Amino acid sequence: MLAIGSIANVSLAADTNTSSTVVTDKAPPTASAPSIVINNSDVCKSAASAAIQTQILGFASGITVTDENCERLKLARSMYGMGMKVAGVALLCQDARVFDAMWMAGTPCPYKGSIGDAAQAGWLSNPEDAPSESLFVKKKVTKTNG
Repeated sequence: MLAIGSIANVSLAADTNTSSTVVTDKAPPTASAPSIVINNSDVCKSAASAAIQTQILGFASGITVTDENCERLKLARSMYGMGMKVAGVALLCQDARVFDAMWMAGTPCPYKGSIGDAAQAGWLSNPEDAPSESLFVKKKVTKTNG
């Protein structure tokens, strides 16, 4: 009888072993960058978005950026299409590259409603009205005054 009691005691001891494990079945949430869709190809905008995720905090954002040169071209094209040719050229002349190219071609940009030689005299008298990045008019005025 003693042998049977000791066997039962051993088997009971085996039943009391425990093991503990930590189960993690969840990943942290992920920040997703928003999609910014610009369907209309006639819009002078481009989009950018970004996201960042840590174990605790996530952040996502998106922006649109306006292309001012694209807007200028569309406005000038519209003005020209409505018969306002001088106004269309004047819009383009707000870009220093166009301004300098027109000057070098011998057809200065319109100046306050005047064109041709009168416009050239207006630009030379008032170089501060030229686009700030213009190279030719400001240099020419500096050379004649200095």
